[in-house]
Amino acid sequence: MSLTPSDKLPLLLAITGASGSVYGLRLLQYLIEAGQPVELMVSCAAEQVFAEELDLSLGNNPKSSLLNYLNLPLSSPLVWHNINNFGASVASGSYRTRGMAVVPCSLGSLAALSHGLSENLIHRAAAVCLKERRPLFVLVREMPFDLIQLRNMVSLTEAGAIVAAASPGFYHRPQSVADQIDFVVGRSLDQLGFDHHLFMRWKEESQPLPTTRTQAL
Repeated sequence: MSLTPSDKLPLLLAITGASGSVYGLRLLQYLIEAGQPVELMVSCAAEQVFAEELDLSLGNNPKSSLLNYLNLPLSSPLVWHNINNFGASVASGSYRTRGMAVVPCSLGSLAALSHGLSENLIHRAAAVCLKERRPLFVLVREMPFDLIQLRNMVSLTEAGAIVAAASPGFYHRPQSVADQIDFVVGRSLDQLGFDHHLFMRWKEESQPLPTTRTQAL
């Protein structure tokens, strides 16, 4: 995957406390391996999900812990933001980015984003993307939805965001859980404007190119 100069603007990535944290980590891994600068925000609830689902503890040096877990070099173009730091660059609309992805997005975060709340840096950064008319992609991992949550999705969509559910397909004949993860992450990359070969597309003749993946993912 090649990047144009404009693509060198950072992409904001938020991982919140929904089940399916592996989607966010796999997306982070792919973006870093592709040379895309990422500015990362992880909620406190997401750190709890890391421990429950992946036996991952970030400890006192979360950036290094994540890069080591994903088998990425410490020199990777990754910026870690504390979600309580409202003075961070991503809190301002004058700081240029190529948009933001919230993967996965908890229902609580969905409600906060749809109502324009700014209780932490994730909420504020998403609000900035909406007001600056930058792409905001929200991946919800939940079922079923009640009327309140559906209305929150409609509100975000009307505000300009793209809302998706983590719904793996089967036409590409997945052989493993990792294949299903890559399908969801690949469809997320589509919405963010990145080319990739994480799965075979419908009616596509060629097979997907090999991709690196940590054993844990």
